[in-house]
Amino acid sequence: MEQPINSRKEKLYEIIFKSDTPSGKAFDVVLIIMIVFSSLVVLVDSIRSFHEGYGPFLYAMEWFFTIIFTIEYLLRIYCVENKLRYIRSFFGVIDLLTILPALISIIFPSAQFLMVI
Repeated sequence: MEQPINSRKEKLYEIIFKSDTPSGKAFDVVLIIMIVFSSLVVLVDSIRSFHEGYGPFLYAMEWFFTIIFTIEYLLRIYCVENKLRYIRSFFGVIDLLTILPALISIIFPSAQFLMVI
């Protein structure tokens, strides 16, 4: 039996925004690990020898993390009641700024250098 949409939104909200629940803690830990690995991928990719040897893999990993963070951002917007308030909030802006350079590079390939940010 399917859960009603409001119930799914509430559960998602609890997981994403309530760090005092077991699922919220797990979400936060996984997110922190992904942020660390994403940062390491960008760092390692900036080393010429690693870029030359593993460039395509590191590029794929950067996109993997960008897609995950984009989904996370969209889920945050989906489950909050006041979407515009979240988008304009400090954390909403930070979340957007983390994915925006990669998304801009899709439209403007010459803006690829923005992914370093």
